[in-house]
Amino acid sequence: MWRRSMSTGYTCFGYKSIGLKGVWVSHAVHTCNAPVLPAGRITALQAMDFWKKHFERTGVAEPDQSSQYIIAHLLGAKTIESLEHGKLAEFLSHEKTEQMWKLCTKRLSRMPVQYVIGEWDFRDLTLKMRPPVFIPRPETEELVELVLTDLEMKPETGVSVDTHPTCLEVGCGSGAISLSLLKSLPQLKAIALDQSQDAVTLTAENMLRMELGDRLQIYHLDVLTDTEAVVGLCSPVSVLVSNPPYLFSEDMASLEAEVFRFEDHSALDGGKDGLKVIKQILTLAPRILSNHGRVYLEVDPQHPLLIQRWVKENVEELRYIETRRDITGRPRFCILQKEKSNQDRELAFGLRN
Repeated sequence: MWRRSMSTGYTCFGYKSIGLKGVWVSHAVHTCNAPVLPAGRITALQAMDFWKKHFERTGVAEPDQSSQYIIAHLLGAKTIESLEHGKLAEFLSHEKTEQMWKLCTKRLSRMPVQYVIGEWDFRDLTLKMRPPVFIPRPETEELVELVLTDLEMKPETGVSVDTHPTCLEVGCGSGAISLSLLKSLPQLKAIALDQSQDAVTLTAENMLRMELGDRLQIYHLDVLTDTEAVVGLCSPVSVLVSNPPYLFSEDMASLEAEVFRFEDHSALDGGKDGLKVIKQILTLAPRILSNHGRVYLEVDPQHPLLIQRWVKENVEELRYIETRRDITGRPRFCILQKEKSNQDRELAFGLRN
């Protein structure tokens, strides 16, 4: 799990930086050996240090950052660095101490910090978070930046800022991608869909908090099984963007406890080759996109070449434009564009003549 830090860039809590999504089995807090409440009063700094050491002893990932984010949240700040000077030296009230113990006990069960504090930052948004809805990773912030660059700077893509573009997000989760795009581009309208009712509900809550309900439509649809409904409700659009499930099924067993226990299985498992949902998105894309509209995908680094070959052989109206690398240098993002088929071009040529 991730948060942008003022001093260290991206801070990791219990996940390897490989762009993986999480798997959910049960989001109940597992029984763990939590320490008893202190008998006397303690300062915020003492509570933070106590839990850091307890996390270390019990094998909780990123113990320092875990305790820091929880105490900062309790004191009304995003990070320890942003707290008022001297705040950590103040004694906690009995109520705050109880809250600290309750939240840290959740972290002790390996619940991700995002779920523990109930919110997380994504670019310039603060999103509500709760299990089992997928927690957005920093790679997805890069995906949003990529889409924004094209929308703002490349009118030849068919999504010029002058044309009131519409974006479809497949697999919206907490709504991070759609809401971030809408906030950055006042002329944009968006459609978001997800196969999880939990995700659809959370996206709607975040949408209402940001007062973007007039520009976002949200549907509880599965792109794999609700094909005609997706096409009927979501087309035509200028942009199709997705951070789909792309983990190879055989890798599911190696997930860390934070991921395995709390996040949605279906938001991760991409099937045997990791491409099950991706292939469906690309198959539907020509029916959903306006001409020259683009697809932007976040994928596993092994996927771009596979996707390029598969599209060339199976989807005539899509042209693979390019692969972009993430901040770590791995091929992470695929860009494709809808082009008229040969049959359409021949028909258009015949009509002109």
